[in-house]
Amino acid sequence: MKVLVTGGLGYIGSHTVVELLEDNYEVVVVDNLSNSSIDVYDKIKTITGKDFVFYEEDVCNEDKLDEIFAKEKVDSVIHFAGYKAVGESCEKPLMYYENNLMSTISLVKCMQRHGVKSIVFSSSATVYGSPEKLPIEEDFPLSTTNPYGTTKLFIEHILTDVCNADNTFSAIMLRYFNPIGAHKSGLIGENPKGIPNNLMPYIVRVADKQLKELSVFGNDYDTHDGTGVRDYIHVVDLAKGHLKAIEKAAKSSGAKFYNLGTGTGYSVLDLVETFKKVNNVDVPYKIVGRRPGDIAACYADPKLALEELGWKAELGIEEMCRDSYNYILKQKEK
Repeated sequence: MKVLVTGGLGYIGSHTVVELLEDNYEVVVVDNLSNSSIDVYDKIKTITGKDFVFYEEDVCNEDKLDEIFAKEKVDSVIHFAGYKAVGESCEKPLMYYENNLMSTISLVKCMQRHGVKSIVFSSSATVYGSPEKLPIEEDFPLSTTNPYGTTKLFIEHILTDVCNADNTFSAIMLRYFNPIGAHKSGLIGENPKGIPNNLMPYIVRVADKQLKELSVFGNDYDTHDGTGVRDYIHVVDLAKGHLKAIEKAAKSSGAKFYNLGTGTGYSVLDLVETFKKVNNVDVPYKIVGRRPGDIAACYADPKLALEELGWKAELGIEEMCRDSYNYILKQKEK
């Protein structure tokens, strides 16, 4: 099977491409490198010993995308491409709506023109908003607290409507919780451009003394230590979930939704303390005000993914912390 991966040189995309290649899929990657780096292309080839097709293109460019579909004749799509920072989305909502929605619409239009009937979409647990109870199940009410999450929810609606209009179309929406960690090789991992928006890259840079201290956004939430609680999942486990979803999408039709998480919640300070312990490093931090759009706690009930996809997370928080730091150490060895 040949799979088109949008945003395939990004953090989650690159790990998924590794898993696809190692499972003998043919892979075509489209990435505009806005939050990724071209050297990831060679690193993926080093890890897997396999090559793949890469186009430096913006998924919003429908004409170019159409040319790629015509040339490559792919069987299925995994859609990662999109802006993903909660805080930035609150500051620049129009940028998020334009990029995330238009890229999806141009992608699906190309799929329709070329007879490609299955897509796996990189959604998010942010579509649950601030849940009334935990753990979160897929049939919970949907709402959002920030524009980033709203774009994910809108895209879920778009893909569901496409499935309703065409009963041969298959869309699987994977609602991620909080991906962290890196490939065990240390060659690929999360390396955002500029100041990190996500917690783990920030912790890593503080531990490596690239940044002075970690800002912990709020310690007055209704959690065991006052800091936000999240369901952290190893990015390699997450990547493997996409292979299960591709298999499911190829054999089914309609819109389906799955939580990809561990089912366990850890606070910001739990993560900091675990990171310090397993890596034997210091991570200075300070408490600052809450960040717009954040909620107190969020963790998954992942049983549906186990029952219907045959997937569950295997790696724990210690491996996540160890692999994250190993990645930054490997980058320094260059």
